[in-house]
Amino acid sequence: MPASAPLALRFPGRIPATMRAGVAAGHPATAEVGAEILAEGGTAGDAVVAMALASCVAESVMSGLLAGCHAVVFDGSRLAGLDGFAAAPSEQGEMIELPVAFGDEVVVYELGAASCAVPGLPAALGELWQRLGRLPWQRLVEPALGLARTGVPLPEMHARTLAMLIDVHSREHGADIFMPGGEILQAGALLHQPGLFECLSALADEGHESVYRGTLAEALLAVDGVTFTAGDLRSYRALWLDPVLVPYRGRRVATRAGLSGVPELLPRLPELRGRTETERVLALVEALETPAEGGEHTTNMVAVDSHGRACVLTHSLGVGAGVWIPGFDVELNNLLGEEDIAFGEPAPGDHLESRMAPSLVFDDDGLELAIGSAGATRLRTALATVLAGILDEGLDAEEAVARPRVHPIPACVDAEPGVDEDALAQLEARGRVVRRWERIHHYFGGVSCVGRAGAAGDPRRSGAAILLP
Repeated sequence: MPASAPLALRFPGRIPATMRAGVAAGHPATAEVGAEILAEGGTAGDAVVAMALASCVAESVMSGLLAGCHAVVFDGSRLAGLDGFAAAPSEQGEMIELPVAFGDEVVVYELGAASCAVPGLPAALGELWQRLGRLPWQRLVEPALGLARTGVPLPEMHARTLAMLIDVHSREHGADIFMPGGEILQAGALLHQPGLFECLSALADEGHESVYRGTLAEALLAVDGVTFTAGDLRSYRALWLDPVLVPYRGRRVATRAGLSGVPELLPRLPELRGRTETERVLALVEALETPAEGGEHTTNMVAVDSHGRACVLTHSLGVGAGVWIPGFDVELNNLLGEEDIAFGEPAPGDHLESRMAPSLVFDDDGLELAIGSAGATRLRTALATVLAGILDEGLDAEEAVARPRVHPIPACVDAEPGVDEDALAQLEARGRVVRRWERIHHYFGGVSCVGRAGAAGDPRRSGAAILLP
């Protein structure tokens, strides 16, 4: 662990007897990669690096290699956060507006090459491997290379997301990937991105620096309209930072501050254990009220190894810029076009803001839960609801993640099917508009977690979890 990451917590270097090593992610193929790396003796950091690279192939509807990210890591005795979010470039350019409908809610995004910020995910993965890894870098890239070579089946929830975002993903070369033959890929179809094999081969040979001063940097700078320079790429650094420690139900939750809002939310979450379902929903709506709407698309992955080390990483392209690096099947991020995170006047090189909140929970015995979520402005709601379900209400991980969610915004209260109708009727009687969704939806976030209560990937993202024997 670097000297710039102060030792916020110290615990014995062991995993509690009631906790098993395991992984959770937003795609079955991603989770399988993490389990393979752990079974081979890799650390939690190794597993997350390999899963992140695999997700850039399997979950390209949700994110990609040129993403921004945040992580929280525990090496068995010491704790640190890692800011690998995207950075502001030296110049600005013209972006393209595109409205996207999330059910009844329409969000306007700005796309194009000028919307691409300096990517941070590759640098963050390099840091995680250098500081926490045990296996060779090439071994961690190998599973993603295999997925790029063979293609990956598109899960149902990714197919639904693709259909919603097809106006973004089918721009330029994206049409060849996501609309082969002129038809949108359906669930079960093979997502084939042969250029990613070439991309990952360069990454395997040159390390993460390929994106900043190597083959991939050269190709990225050649994309017409990008506003960052070779100097912007060379000077990018992922930053080790202190996590914030928040007390919750006798535990300490290590998470991110800033736009995440999690440190402010957890202390005001009411005690939910023993409440009726109606009381629980009404209490959550009151606690979760927020003015925030819109937001980027993300994916999340979690690993805990047999020595009690843990890593949680969340990464995002935004919705994607609709612009691709020729020959590599890599989509640019549009994080400069995400209004809710690209606000203010960041100077060149400054990391942009993010709502990501990868989190680790500790009690007196040590690590109890590793958890993170995708979902932009719904991320905070999803993470807090699941965390409370496990730690407060005593649910197992799968039940807590699968349970129907509510998400209040100023205009209405969004509710998944299965949310208590008496609670929704009471909200309507108080004058709130309730928007009832017909089926579970990725709008409500995508939680991945591993802990003493088990492991779970979110069905809203076709997620998966694997516990090792």
